[in-house]
Amino acid sequence: MKIGAVVVAAGSGSRAGGEKPKQYQKIGGRPVLWWTLKALLDHPRIATIQTVIGPGQSDLFREAAGDLAVESPVVGGATRQDSCRLGLEALAGHGLTHVLIHDAARPFLSPDLIDRVITGLLVHDSAIPGIAVADTLKKASNGTIERTIDRSGLWAVQTPQGFAYAAICAAHEKAFKDGQTQLTDDAAVAEFAGLTVAVVPGEPENRKMTTQGDLADADRALNRSLTDIRTGMGVDIHPFAPGDHVMLCGVRIAHTHKLAGHSDADAALHALTDAILGAIGEGDIGTFFPPSDPQWKDAPSSIFLAKAVDLVRQRGGRVGNADIAILAEVPRISPHLAAMKASLSVLLGIGEDRIAIKATTTEQLGFVGRREGITAFANVIVRLPG
Repeated sequence: MKIGAVVVAAGSGSRAGGEKPKQYQKIGGRPVLWWTLKALLDHPRIATIQTVIGPGQSDLFREAAGDLAVESPVVGGATRQDSCRLGLEALAGHGLTHVLIHDAARPFLSPDLIDRVITGLLVHDSAIPGIAVADTLKKASNGTIERTIDRSGLWAVQTPQGFAYAAICAAHEKAFKDGQTQLTDDAAVAEFAGLTVAVVPGEPENRKMTTQGDLADADRALNRSLTDIRTGMGVDIHPFAPGDHVMLCGVRIAHTHKLAGHSDADAALHALTDAILGAIGEGDIGTFFPPSDPQWKDAPSSIFLAKAVDLVRQRGGRVGNADIAILAEVPRISPHLAAMKASLSVLLGIGEDRIAIKATTTEQLGFVGRREGITAFANVIVRLPG
C-alpha cells in the first residue's frame, strides 16, 4: 500500500468566530492546521500530504504549516465535495494505492486511529471511523419533540476516511458528472458510487473544532499535558564594527555600524537561543553552530533559534513565553518593537501576547554607554510533557 492524505482546510470556519478561519487559529501555541498536518506527517505509513485551502489563504497556510514537509496547497471549490475532488486530483502523479481524507479542524487524530482505518482498507474499498450513538435521539424540528428515533445501528462518523485511491477518484468524478454536489462527506460519495464502506472504531478525542469553546477546550487540554515547566536564561554581547545596519530579533535596523560576529550577530536571537537551550539542558549556540565552522559565516541567527525550538518540539514540548531586554544607546530600538514581536511570533510559534521586548540604555555607563556595542538578555519558559 502506498498511502497519501488529503487535508481539507478550505472552509471559512465562521461559527468559531475570530479574525481567522478556525483551522488557522491557535491551540497550544500552534495553529489547528499545524497539529493536524503534524499528526499525519508523523505516521510512518503516510507517504505524502496534500492540503486544500480556501481562496486567499496562501499566506495563512504558509504561516501555519511552517517547515512541515507537505505538498504545496491547492485551492478548493465552492463545496467540501469540490475541495476533496480537487485535492484528490492533485495527488494523481504520486502512484498512490490508497488515500485518507481528513478534516483540518480535527487536530487530535491518533496513530492508533490512523492504523485502524488503514487496516480496514486491507479488506474493504473504504473504511471510516465512527462512534456508535449512545444518547437517545429525538426529532424536534420546531422546538417540540415529534418522535423518538431508533438509535440502533446509528454511528457518528469522523475523519480520516480511507479509500482505495482509484475508486474514490472515480466516485467523485461520477458524482460531479451526475450533478451530485452537496454530499457532506466522502463516505457519502463512495456510497453514491456503490462502494462498500466499512466502519472502524473512532475516538471521542478526535473531535472537530467548531466553536470558540471547542478551541478554548483544546488549548487547555494541550497545556494540561505539558506539565514539566522549565525556565532558561541567556545573555549575549556584541561590539560594533563598520557597517550600515544591525540585526535584532530578526529585524534589520539601519545604523552607522553593524554588530561584529561570525554570523549576523543578532544579539537578541543569540540570547534567546541560549535561553531555550538552557531550559532543556542542552549546550549553547557554539555547541551546535561553532564559530570556527565557515558555513555559519554571516548566517542569519534565525537558523540558530529554529534549531533550539525544534529540539523543544522533538521532546513534545513548546516555548511558553519569551522575555527579552536589549541594552543599547544606539540605534533607537522602540520604533522597531512591533516588527520584532511579529518576527519572534513566527520563529517561536507562539502568539505576540506571549512575547515581551524591552529596550533601555545604560545612562552612558560602561561598554554600552560608550556606544561600543549592544547587550541582550533573554528569559523563557519551556513546557514539556510531564
